[in-house]
Amino acid sequence: MPASAHEKRLACQRFICRKRDTRAMFDSFQSRIFKDVGKLSFDFVPERLVHREAQLKRLFTLFRPVFEGGSGGRAFIVGSVGTGKTALSKRFCMDFKEFCARKGKAVDYVLVNCRQRSSDSSALLRILMHYDERFPDRGFSFSEMLEILRKNLDKTGAHLVVILDEADVLLKKSGSDLIYSLTRLDDERAAPKGRLSIIMVSQKWALDLLDPAALSTFKRSSAIELGKYAAPELSDIVSDRAELAFQTGVVDEDAIELIGDIASEWGDARYAIELLEKAGMLAEEGGAELVSAEHVRAAKAETYSVVTEGKLDQVDRHKKVVLLAVARSLRKSAYAGTGEIEKAYAVACEEYGEKPRGHTQFWGYLKELDALGLVDAKVAGAGTSGRTTIVSLPDIPAKVLIEKLVAILSPSSRSKVK
Repeated sequence: MPASAHEKRLACQRFICRKRDTRAMFDSFQSRIFKDVGKLSFDFVPERLVHREAQLKRLFTLFRPVFEGGSGGRAFIVGSVGTGKTALSKRFCMDFKEFCARKGKAVDYVLVNCRQRSSDSSALLRILMHYDERFPDRGFSFSEMLEILRKNLDKTGAHLVVILDEADVLLKKSGSDLIYSLTRLDDERAAPKGRLSIIMVSQKWALDLLDPAALSTFKRSSAIELGKYAAPELSDIVSDRAELAFQTGVVDEDAIELIGDIASEWGDARYAIELLEKAGMLAEEGGAELVSAEHVRAAKAETYSVVTEGKLDQVDRHKKVVLLAVARSLRKSAYAGTGEIEKAYAVACEEYGEKPRGHTQFWGYLKELDALGLVDAKVAGAGTSGRTTIVSLPDIPAKVLIEKLVAILSPSSRSKVK
């Protein structure tokens, strides 16, 4: 039956009220966890690059000729994913531009993503669009575009630093012509010279992809290799980013250390920051006031979790009891000592009808679980007397693991987690 005019008016009023309620909810929302979530974006470049200070100084040394002698600089930055290559090149250009301005020299920079622009013409077009966003994407030859670039450099009078990110993709597809042309841009001019510098960024060693003519403009001493971050370095990076992005004091120190440990398998700062953001989101969604180790483990389980039923199937019943003791010891903390876990193990053995093994055998079980990646055992850091081993769960929240193990160890039981 068709709705009456009155029913239509009531439905419309209800819709308007719901819209107002939603708008009011958004307007009144204030995060108790996040201060500025944008600081966790991969595109964000912090003013201070933690554990990349030495590389910044090296870049400054390579680019001294720009403001001292008026010639161009060259640098090649290489490193695996998450080692800070792009952030390093951007941070340097920002700081270098400001430094040169104080010295009375104008410097500008542009970043070209060579994975997106893998042909010479497309990459050169991106450089020209830095000067004119509406520059047409067709109708000009490569040589004509180079001449337009010369004219733009004349017009602005600013030295241009070109960052070729993912340069190996461009070199494999199109060769060295663009790089050679940019480095020799002023060869036919009497003056001015040295108006353009290049920073090549790559995950792989790309200098060998340059032909001899282009390689002659890049000294091998201009290469800066970025190694993978170690766990303490990743924890420092996470701590610094947490200070920028989160409300004061809401990220637990244990959670920060755990993120560093987890991400150290890859040495990847991007992954560490991704874990930090996801853990914060889970804490906020759950109404927590503190981002804890459990939130980190839950974030890990939602991203690159390697804990599967298949892995647990590789572990015999007694080792599952040991794993249950580990999980119970970690319900409220990121790490637990072996002494605490061994006490929980004795209780679990009694609960599930297992005979407790001696300390040496118990320690052997922990090492086997560590080798499988189900737990992470390490010697405690400075400030702990003796050589104390502490254990964590790198991949799964303790609560979730407890529930899984209780179900496996007592298939007929649906008892609550104790």
